[in-house]
Amino acid sequence: MNKFDKEILVVDRTTLFAEKYFQGFSPASELDYQKIIRDNYFYIKRGDAEDNSNFKQPIAYAVIAHKSTSKIFSYQRAADDNYHENRLRGKWSWGIGGHIDRVDDEKKDPIQTSLLREIDEEVELESFEEPVLLGYINDDKTGVGQVHFGLLFLIQTSSKVKPRDLEISWGGFMTYAQLEEIYVNSETSVESWSEISLEPIRKSLNVGIEPEI
Repeated sequence: MNKFDKEILVVDRTTLFAEKYFQGFSPASELDYQKIIRDNYFYIKRGDAEDNSNFKQPIAYAVIAHKSTSKIFSYQRAADDNYHENRLRGKWSWGIGGHIDRVDDEKKDPIQTSLLREIDEEVELESFEEPVLLGYINDDKTGVGQVHFGLLFLIQTSSKVKPRDLEISWGGFMTYAQLEEIYVNSETSVESWSEISLEPIRKSLNVGIEPEI
């Protein structure tokens, strides 16, 4: 089946932002967008959603951190045809996620099911703790962001992580400082959701903070 013929989970934009609209990041403690999605989602063909900003496609976006070192799994997307989405080719990222397919709805929680499925598809990871929802990402400043909505999860592990997907050209654990260096480097390009997630990650892991003198 053509990927654009697959049915994916969406929510109406006006419904999602009926109580509050935001650009950037919204902490999980402020408004339960996850509940809004669970109460109002439906499925349409991906081809009908990709260029229609009347719909938001929720994506469970997981950041994997090593429990003892607080290093973060980061990767660079393939810059050639190995990566299907040409708008993201060659970009750095520290989030793993993908569309919520109808098959994910066979179990109780399609958001959680899709998150675990995407992790299994993209990386080799033996074990990890329960995903923790940090908050939400909305970036209407980019073409990709206008039709997607991120649920930012933190996953902590003591296991090694290896890229499984050919769409990842390189992947490994990096310090928060290294991520910041990639972010500010004019010669590298970072996925917008990864840029937005930097501060929530820093706060959650308590890293990258200058000691008081």
